[in-house]
Amino acid sequence: MVVSSYLTVACDGAAEVEVKRSRFRCTLARVESEEHARAVVDRMRKQHWDARHHCSAFRIGASVPVERSSDDGEPAGTAGAPMLEVLRGREGSDVAAVVTRWFGGTLLGAGGLVRAYGDAVRAALDETGVLRRSLVREHLIELDHADAGRVESELRARRIAVLDTTYGQRVSMTVGVPPAEEARLIALLAELTAGAGATRVAGERWVDSLGA
Repeated sequence: MVVSSYLTVACDGAAEVEVKRSRFRCTLARVESEEHARAVVDRMRKQHWDARHHCSAFRIGASVPVERSSDDGEPAGTAGAPMLEVLRGREGSDVAAVVTRWFGGTLLGAGGLVRAYGDAVRAALDETGVLRRSLVREHLIELDHADAGRVESELRARRIAVLDTTYGQRVSMTVGVPPAEEARLIALLAELTAGAGATRVAGERWVDSLGA
């Protein structure tokens, strides 16, 4: 299945829950690769060297996300798996979650650990918020200087993403629209330039837009 959009965290952040004096601090970071995700885990190990566990889960990619999780010494299936399940449930990708646990002296049992690790990730996601990433097709537009400012303003007003503007003898403007919106862009550009503006496809890219 081809995916044209997905959710990720709006920013890096953290939140903490406490259960029977054990502290569970979840750090969330936006990541682009497995190496980047593992670097986040390593950073938490160094930063919170006094903690007993640094359990982790991450999802990377759009159509078929790469998924990994680690219990880091907790009983099998009580930490990494429930953390990953929360990320799946929130449809989050390109995100690494690391839950650092400081033991409070009371054993929580398997069920208690599952709830605590999952709740820590939920709390962190509530803290950071999410944004949607959408696949857009890039269109390059060549405009006269006299028209560029007006056209750019009109495109933005109609919620068309203006990705880049370069000024030379003429103005080169790169805009991004979902493939289904290309016909609308071409018709709008013809209207705004009295048929003088033309576009050519320059590529595709993922762009961020706030909100789920």
